[in-house]
Order: sequence, then C-alpha cells, then structure tokens
Amino acid sequence: MSRDNPDTESKDVLDGEIILPEKVREHVKGSFEGQQNRVKKRFWPTVRKALRHIPFMEDVVAAYYCAMDSATPFRVRAALIGALAYFVMPIDAIPDVLTFVGFADDASVLLAVFALVGPHIKDTHREQARTALLDHDET
Repeated sequence: MSRDNPDTESKDVLDGEIILPEKVREHVKGSFEGQQNRVKKRFWPTVRKALRHIPFMEDVVAAYYCAMDSATPFRVRAALIGALAYFVMPIDAIPDVLTFVGFADDASVLLAVFALVGPHIKDTHREQARTALLDHDET
C-alpha cells in the first residue's frame, strides 16, 4: 500500500466512524435494551430458584427495581443490568444447576456492583423489593 497514492489505500479504514459518539450511543442503547429485556424475562424465575441460596436476595430485587427506574442514571442502570443479566443467565462461569456453588459467582458479581452503585439503590426500591418478596412468600 502506497502512502503517496490515496487510490491504493485499503478500504478497511473506517474514516473515523468507530469514534462517532452517536454510533457509540446507538450501539450501547441497543445492547442495553436487549440486556434489559433478557433480565425482565428471566429475573423472577431465577429469583424463585435462588431465593434459598443467596442471603441478600432483598438487595438483588431492590437492584432490579433500581435498574428499571428511569430516574436512575444510565451508567448505574447499565452496571446493574449487566450484573443482573449475569445473574439470570443459566450458563456462566459456574453453572447455576450446581445448587450450592452455582450462585456463588453470581453473588460475587452482584456484590461487586452493589459496592459501586449502592447509594443509587433508594429506599423506594428496597420497599418495592420487600413487598415483592412478601408477595412471593404468600404464594
């Protein structure tokens, strides 16, 4: 490839498109919405399965409500959705079918994210979690 002749330059160059902010935002938003839908679909069945194995399940459910709250900053919602997506995926580092250790890696990821974004999980989210878990206990 000759640097002197622009006609012979490789067509693999993206002309700066990889750094255009609107393209990045579109990609991130699409990925976030896809993950959010996966979490919404799989969250409650996973909670029912993990309820006896994760002692801080109220925090997990509060994080779910925080992540679904449009008033929560996007970066916080994205971090929570990522952690919750890892939680609801049946196949991860340690498969959840291994009863006692299956949720250990999920719990580690969740606790790490909670440490980073915990102040954004408000009392209203915690109250929603308590109500949801009480409703679950009654059924």
